[in-house]
Amino acid sequence: MSRLVTSRYCRRTGATNPAVIVIVLVVVGVSLLMCSGIMVALLLPAVQQARAAARRMSSTNNMKQIGLALHNYADTYGSFPPAYLADEDGTPMHSWRVLILPFLEQQMLYSQYDFDEPWDGPNNRLLMSQMPETYNDPTVTSPGEGATSYQALSDANTILSEATNTRIMDITDGTSNTAMVVANTGAMVPWLRPVDTNVDAFVQGIPFENGPVGGTQILMADGSVHFISENTAPQTLHDISTRNGGEALSNY
Repeated sequence: MSRLVTSRYCRRTGATNPAVIVIVLVVVGVSLLMCSGIMVALLLPAVQQARAAARRMSSTNNMKQIGLALHNYADTYGSFPPAYLADEDGTPMHSWRVLILPFLEQQMLYSQYDFDEPWDGPNNRLLMSQMPETYNDPTVTSPGEGATSYQALSDANTILSEATNTRIMDITDGTSNTAMVVANTGAMVPWLRPVDTNVDAFVQGIPFENGPVGGTQILMADGSVHFISENTAPQTLHDISTRNGGEALSNY
């Protein structure tokens, strides 16, 4: 293209001086670079949005797999897993994320876990680097080794409760109105650690920090995944967390 422009310029002006030709080439080159830069600048936001949407979709699929594993656990044992297993003193020892490993096609990893020691015991801490890909939230750019955002909403009246094993019939608010798991990007935790998100932290909006712009994702008890806005009313956040509050929710 630059040769054609230069040739036309030379025929039109009669310019044959090499210095003039070089100047023309430089001007044409700069113009092309500027046009390319403008195109890149115009396309960049669209590319970034497409990548963000793809990461969020991947996270949605992860949460759906977690939901399916939780339901398969409930079908097998008659109830959803507790948020954690504790020792005789009530100290949390083992996370629900470990308990559902066989239902995530991670039986081999599950068999390596030692329930006779805490989650960070000499054997179990060696498994930290083997976090299943399902627990890796792709919307978080630098999560740290073995860190996950996928956490149970854990309290006395949540599904993955600290107090009891919840059966489907115990979810009297309805499975489509009750959340089980939240992508808490504001407080990542080691995937083996029996720590999750309590209702107060959810209501305060901690899960909305450092995640997708404008909100985060929640896994409902019916297995569906929804993006929930950071502007959602605190009372609504509280209501969708509890399984038996008697709230009538039309949207969230």
